[in-house]
Amino acid sequence: MGGAPTGDGSTGPRRAMARCALLPLRVFLGVTFVYAGLDKLTDPAFFSSGGPGSVGELMRQVRDTSAVPWLVDLALKNPAGFGYAIALGELVVGIGTLLGLVARLAALGGALISLSLWLTVSWSTTPYYYGNDLAYLMAWLPLVLAGAPVLSLDAALRDRRARHGRQLFG
Repeated sequence: MGGAPTGDGSTGPRRAMARCALLPLRVFLGVTFVYAGLDKLTDPAFFSSGGPGSVGELMRQVRDTSAVPWLVDLALKNPAGFGYAIALGELVVGIGTLLGLVARLAALGGALISLSLWLTVSWSTTPYYYGNDLAYLMAWLPLVLAGAPVLSLDAALRDRRARHGRQLFG
């Protein structure tokens, strides 16, 4: 009654749900990264050279407890530039993830941003599971592996290429 069996033994609705299983994660991560990028870009204190709420002050605070102090030192050479890179990276990753456009690459970008934040900002968080950057890193990995197979520009482009390929060679 649940639909015709598929080749893998699952029924139609189950297979459809399985194909959409990563969609809530994709929406959550996409919205979160767009919001995080916009939040940084609209906060003038974030890009100031120092003081409360600035990326420079944050980097100075975590420098000695970071797993990669050389990366923090690199960011401290130009805190505003680093801040813009992170903010714009979050925005591009979030938009790419929401649209499902080059979804695996966008997810890889999100994973790399999360990894860098975990190794710098969240590294000294004890116990480790209180820090959210490691959880974000792990959340990106299924999207790196699977991409955005449904409700995405990648899927629409793939389907369009397949249709045009059949018309040309079919």
